[in-house]
Amino acid sequence: MEVPFTWKPTGWYQIGWSSDYPAAEAVPLRYFGEDLVAYRGEDGSLHVLEGHCKHLGAHLGHGGKVVGDCIQCPFHGWQWGPDGANKAIPDQKRPNRSRTLRVWPVMEQHGLAFLWHHPDGEPPAWEMPDIFGCYPEFTSPPEEYYPPITKRNTHEPVHPQIVLENSADSAHFEFVHHASVTPRLLHWSYDEHIWDFIAGYPDTKSDDPAAMRMKLYSKLFGLGGAISIFDGRRNHRMVFTTTPVENGASDMFYTIWWPREPGDHGDTLPAGVQGVVDQQFLTTIDDDLRIWRNQKWVEKPAYSEVDAEGYIAFRDWSQRFYDVPPEA
Repeated sequence: MEVPFTWKPTGWYQIGWSSDYPAAEAVPLRYFGEDLVAYRGEDGSLHVLEGHCKHLGAHLGHGGKVVGDCIQCPFHGWQWGPDGANKAIPDQKRPNRSRTLRVWPVMEQHGLAFLWHHPDGEPPAWEMPDIFGCYPEFTSPPEEYYPPITKRNTHEPVHPQIVLENSADSAHFEFVHHASVTPRLLHWSYDEHIWDFIAGYPDTKSDDPAAMRMKLYSKLFGLGGAISIFDGRRNHRMVFTTTPVENGASDMFYTIWWPREPGDHGDTLPAGVQGVVDQQFLTTIDDDLRIWRNQKWVEKPAYSEVDAEGYIAFRDWSQRFYDVPPEA
């Protein structure tokens, strides 16, 4: 999709799960049009650096080795530290202090790995909200959930803003997801970096039009994705994120935590849960992608009465994350 804004918006973006980055292994990455390398230092901390060695340009993620807290180039053995500085050169007493690799701030929480992106390399301007802590009214700790169910779609022609515009759109559920009940947007508000909304699923068995059988609470952390919790019969949690790979393509990550059955302390999902998650949640990604893969950006939409206010407000809010103009 061609859009009138950059594919390099500022913010926190998911780069996979912690398990994607095992100890003592160099992992090549490509995000925001840049080649990167990820590795864990000897204390287990995750580091992400510019991917190409400043010596002769070898990719540190393809054959590089982890040596202590450093990543070693597979070409001539130059070692680079987590601060991006050159730490050692074979058969040379001093490192090269004039060259450094760009360092990409990263953080991990609850098994998800996030990277801070600013097009000019500025440090994080705000903290990534805690997945379990950002809803203090829902107190279930991580240990009361089974290990998360995950899904990844790579190199999809989808911009992060297009994905998150669904937060202002409840009407599409009937037509895209074939929902028997159309959710209602009950509340939305925002501050500098967080868009907050609540959607309700009406209770069709009740005579009270305000009765909801389930509510969806969702917080958008910039344009990186949404942290959500469902309040109903099952209080499951979900994180859905979109991270640009380069102009015209993004990776998409889906993570769901399902509450444990009473007394069950194992890591195996009960029979039938995977099927429910696949049918009710994971297949919705495919539904949306059938639209997104073929969608055209409309700069001035012919809004309906239902979606106008939310869409206009969201598009206005989203502009704060574009620190550079789109590339030609």
